[in-house]
Amino acid sequence: MFNMSAVEPSRLDLSTRFKFRCHKGVKCFTKCCSKIDIMLTPYDVLKIKNRLGLSSEEFLERYTILRIDEKSSHPYAYLKMNDDEERKCPFVTPEGCTIYTDRPVSCRYYPIGQATLKKQEGEEVINDEFYFFVREPHCLGYQEDKEWTVQSWRGDQEAALYDEMNRGWKSILMRKNIQKELDPKKQTQFYMASYDLDKFKRYVFDSKFIDVFDIDVETVKKIKNDEVELMKFGFRYLKYLMMLEKTLKVKDEAIHARRKKESKT
Repeated sequence: MFNMSAVEPSRLDLSTRFKFRCHKGVKCFTKCCSKIDIMLTPYDVLKIKNRLGLSSEEFLERYTILRIDEKSSHPYAYLKMNDDEERKCPFVTPEGCTIYTDRPVSCRYYPIGQATLKKQEGEEVINDEFYFFVREPHCLGYQEDKEWTVQSWRGDQEAALYDEMNRGWKSILMRKNIQKELDPKKQTQFYMASYDLDKFKRYVFDSKFIDVFDIDVETVKKIKNDEVELMKFGFRYLKYLMMLEKTLKVKDEAIHARRKKESKT
């Protein structure tokens, strides 16, 4: 999450040009890794926990804090900064980032920010992605001569891959009924399906989930053996849970069993 006073109120497109370079030779090197709140995306968590050789539960416990967004009531995982005056990222050293190739998407974009707005085009609602500059006073990278476009910067930083992986999740964050708060049970489900893949996998395969929902054999195979597929399935589940889309179908026999049980009570 950027300091909004450092955000330039100008909308950028993919062809916008700028000069920037970050390296050990600039005096501000790694200064942007302190005193900042970094909200993690599901793909961020997947990549970093695998880089560290941890389960999702272990990573979330050691390296994150949970915050509930006041407006949406969504629970989000934030990177837990060091408990010191500078509040440095736990993965930063004087030599740079120790998880650089698996760093969060917000770190990849810097000094560019990316945002998404819902936009009405005729009868269709689309997610409009746009970009903006973040110019913090301490950052000297803008004084370097290396020239980029927003598009070439995204490519160089592999930010486009992270955007692709998280689009399904972002569409949930922009739900229409944002004024309706999630109850504690749905908050727990939201957090699990977003971030805690190992727990979500157990929830799917060690409960009656497969017996209740009509999921094709190929999908079951994919989500059992591929974490990215499981993550994307988690987004489908959240859209169903939050009544945004009919992304899952309850089996007829499960409906009949529920009705029979309810008739006896």
